[in-house]
Amino acid sequence: MKKLVVIVLLLNVWVVNGQTDEEKLSGTLKEFHQAMVKGNTVAINQQTDKALSYGHSNGWVETKSVLIKNLETGYMKYNSYKEDSLQILINGNIANTRFVADIEVAKEGNTGNYHLKVLEVWVRKGKRWLLFARQAVK
Repeated sequence: MKKLVVIVLLLNVWVVNGQTDEEKLSGTLKEFHQAMVKGNTVAINQQTDKALSYGHSNGWVETKSVLIKNLETGYMKYNSYKEDSLQILINGNIANTRFVADIEVAKEGNTGNYHLKVLEVWVRKGKRWLLFARQAVK
């Protein structure tokens, strides 16, 4: 039984370490969006670059500190965030991701549903990917 447990653990390590950069970034991107839905500002702080520029489809741009403050105060509340048609292009320590998103968000208590095309720019720092910039269009 002990041998079986060791084999399973080794296979798990092998699978995790065997992930491609694209798979790792895809997972990080989805984790970030779910942190937005959960309002997990600790995770959002860890997954974003200090120079974050978070652009919305209406032209409004949030910095990292404003994004976190708006989530903490309830000014913005993401109810759902679903990605589709994800494309990832990695060039060294920089990556751009493009996808179609269906987002339900409440701003100052007014809920809206948005179908957007999104571009996110991620930078790799060490072994982690951090969101550097995001822009959405209708």
